[in-house]
Amino acid sequence: MDIGPFTNISVMKLRLIICLTVFQLFSPAINAQEYADDIIGVWLTNGKEPAKIQIYKSYDKFYGKIIWLQNPEKDGKARVDANNPDESKRNRPIINLGILTGFKFDRDDKEYTGGKIYDPESGKTYNCQLSLRSKNTLKVRGYVGWSLFGRTEIWTRITE
Repeated sequence: MDIGPFTNISVMKLRLIICLTVFQLFSPAINAQEYADDIIGVWLTNGKEPAKIQIYKSYDKFYGKIIWLQNPEKDGKARVDANNPDESKRNRPIINLGILTGFKFDRDDKEYTGGKIYDPESGKTYNCQLSLRSKNTLKVRGYVGWSLFGRTEIWTRITE
Protein backbone atom coordinates (compact mmCIF):
# COMPACT_ATOMS: atom_id res chain seq x y z
CA MET A 1 0.00 0.00 0.00
CA ASP A 2 1.37 3.36 -1.02
CA ILE A 3 0.78 6.17 1.45
CA GLY A 4 2.39 8.76 -0.72
CA PRO A 5 4.82 11.15 0.88
CA PHE A 6 4.15 9.69 4.35
CA THR A 7 6.51 6.89 5.17
CA ASN A 8 6.54 4.90 8.37
CA ILE A 9 9.23 7.25 9.73
CA SER A 10 7.14 10.31 8.87
CA VAL A 11 4.08 8.83 10.57
CA MET A 12 6.15 8.13 13.70
CA LYS A 13 7.48 11.71 13.67
CA LEU A 14 3.95 13.03 13.30
CA ARG A 15 2.76 10.95 16.26
CA LEU A 16 5.68 12.22 18.35
CA ILE A 17 4.87 15.83 17.48
CA ILE A 18 1.22 15.29 18.42
CA CYS A 19 2.19 13.69 21.76
CA LEU A 20 4.58 16.53 22.59
CA THR A 21 1.96 19.13 21.72
CA VAL A 22 -0.64 17.47 23.94
CA PHE A 23 1.90 17.25 26.78
CA GLN A 24 2.70 20.97 26.46
CA LEU A 25 -0.98 21.84 26.58
CA PHE A 26 -1.44 20.00 29.89
CA SER A 27 1.91 20.80 31.53
CA PRO A 28 0.90 24.28 32.85
CA ALA A 29 -1.97 22.68 34.75
CA ILE A 30 0.34 19.98 36.11
CA ASN A 31 2.96 22.57 37.14
CA ALA A 32 0.32 24.77 38.77
CA GLN A 33 -0.96 21.81 40.78
CA GLU A 34 2.55 20.95 41.92
CA TYR A 35 3.10 24.57 42.95
CA ALA A 36 -0.25 24.68 44.76
CA ASP A 37 0.72 21.71 46.91
CA ASP A 38 3.99 23.41 47.98
CA ILE A 39 2.10 25.00 50.88
CA ILE A 40 1.45 21.61 52.48
CA GLY A 41 3.55 21.07 55.59
CA VAL A 42 4.18 22.40 59.09
CA TRP A 43 4.68 26.13 59.66
CA LEU A 44 5.92 28.05 62.70
CA THR A 45 4.03 31.26 63.42
CA ASN A 46 5.85 34.37 64.57
CA GLY A 47 3.21 35.85 66.87
CA LYS A 48 3.67 36.64 70.54
CA GLU A 49 2.88 32.98 71.32
CA PRO A 50 4.54 30.74 68.70
CA ALA A 51 2.54 27.81 67.38
CA LYS A 52 3.03 25.13 64.73
CA ILE A 53 0.34 24.99 62.08
CA GLN A 54 -0.08 21.93 59.89
CA ILE A 55 -1.42 22.87 56.45
CA TYR A 56 -3.06 20.07 54.50
CA LYS A 57 -5.26 19.59 51.47
CA SER A 58 -8.73 18.13 51.33
CA TYR A 59 -10.04 17.74 47.78
CA ASP A 60 -9.13 21.04 46.10
CA LYS A 61 -8.98 23.24 49.23
CA PHE A 62 -6.35 23.86 51.86
CA TYR A 63 -6.80 23.89 55.63
CA GLY A 64 -4.62 24.35 58.69
CA LYS A 65 -4.74 23.27 62.32
CA ILE A 66 -2.66 23.99 65.40
CA ILE A 67 -0.51 20.99 66.25
CA TRP A 68 1.85 22.54 68.83
CA LEU A 69 1.88 25.51 71.21
CA GLN A 70 4.81 26.96 73.06
CA ASN A 71 2.62 27.03 76.17
CA PRO A 72 0.04 24.25 75.74
CA GLU A 73 -1.27 24.57 79.32
CA LYS A 74 -2.80 27.35 81.36
CA ASP A 75 -3.20 26.96 85.12
CA GLY A 76 -2.12 23.30 84.81
CA LYS A 77 -4.82 22.43 82.24
CA ALA A 78 -4.73 22.05 78.48
CA ARG A 79 -5.53 25.36 76.81
CA VAL A 80 -8.99 25.62 75.32
CA ASP A 81 -10.78 27.90 72.86
CA ALA A 82 -12.01 30.09 75.75
CA ASN A 83 -12.59 33.23 73.65
CA ASN A 84 -14.78 31.63 71.00
CA PRO A 85 -17.97 33.68 70.47
CA ASP A 86 -19.91 30.40 70.35
CA GLU A 87 -20.20 29.39 74.01
CA SER A 88 -20.63 25.72 73.09
CA LYS A 89 -17.11 25.69 71.56
CA ARG A 90 -15.23 27.26 74.46
CA ASN A 91 -14.08 23.91 75.87
CA ARG A 92 -12.45 22.73 72.63
CA PRO A 93 -8.72 22.07 73.04
CA ILE A 94 -6.47 24.48 71.14
CA ILE A 95 -4.26 21.59 70.00
CA ASN A 96 -5.78 20.22 66.75
CA LEU A 97 -8.03 23.27 66.44
CA GLY A 98 -8.62 24.22 62.80
CA ILE A 99 -7.68 27.85 62.19
CA LEU A 100 -7.30 27.98 58.38
CA THR A 101 -10.32 27.00 56.30
CA GLY A 102 -11.35 26.85 52.65
CA PHE A 103 -8.36 28.20 50.72
CA LYS A 104 -8.23 27.66 46.97
CA PHE A 105 -5.12 28.12 44.89
CA ASP A 106 -5.32 30.99 42.39
CA ARG A 107 -3.07 29.85 39.57
CA ASP A 108 -2.82 33.31 37.97
CA ASP A 109 -1.78 35.18 41.12
CA LYS A 110 -0.04 32.19 42.74
CA GLU A 111 -1.95 32.89 45.97
CA TYR A 112 -4.31 30.95 48.18
CA THR A 113 -7.55 32.90 48.44
CA GLY A 114 -11.16 32.61 49.55
CA GLY A 115 -10.24 31.28 52.97
CA LYS A 116 -10.63 32.34 56.57
CA ILE A 117 -8.29 32.44 59.54
CA TYR A 118 -9.50 32.04 63.11
CA ASP A 119 -7.60 33.71 65.94
CA PRO A 120 -8.21 31.74 69.15
CA GLU A 121 -6.61 34.53 71.23
CA SER A 122 -9.38 36.97 70.27
CA GLY A 123 -12.09 34.54 69.15
CA LYS A 124 -12.38 36.41 65.84
CA THR A 125 -12.40 35.07 62.29
CA TYR A 126 -10.91 37.06 59.42
CA ASN A 127 -10.72 36.84 55.64
CA CYS A 128 -7.27 35.66 54.68
CA GLN A 129 -4.83 35.30 51.79
CA LEU A 130 -1.77 33.08 51.82
CA SER A 131 1.22 33.31 49.49
CA LEU A 132 4.54 31.54 49.36
CA ARG A 133 7.39 34.05 49.33
CA SER A 134 9.83 31.18 49.05
CA LYS A 135 9.67 27.43 49.61
CA ASN A 136 10.13 27.98 53.36
CA THR A 137 8.42 31.35 53.91
CA LEU A 138 4.65 31.88 53.96
CA LYS A 139 2.98 35.29 53.96
CA VAL A 140 -0.30 35.20 55.91
CA ARG A 141 -2.55 38.24 55.49
CA GLY A 142 -5.67 38.43 57.68
CA TYR A 143 -8.11 41.26 57.06
CA VAL A 144 -11.61 42.62 57.46
CA GLY A 145 -13.35 43.69 54.25
CA TRP A 146 -10.48 44.58 51.90
CA SER A 147 -6.98 43.20 52.28
CA LEU A 148 -5.78 46.81 52.69
CA PHE A 149 -7.19 46.72 56.24
CA GLY A 150 -5.42 43.90 57.97
CA ARG A 151 -2.29 42.40 59.43
CA THR A 152 0.45 40.32 57.85
CA GLU A 153 2.56 37.64 59.51
CA ILE A 154 5.40 35.64 58.04
CA TRP A 155 5.45 31.95 58.93
CA THR A 156 8.48 29.69 58.51
CA ARG A 157 8.38 26.10 57.31
CA ILE A 158 9.79 23.57 59.74
CA THR A 159 10.77 19.98 59.24
CA GLU A 160 10.10 17.54 62.01
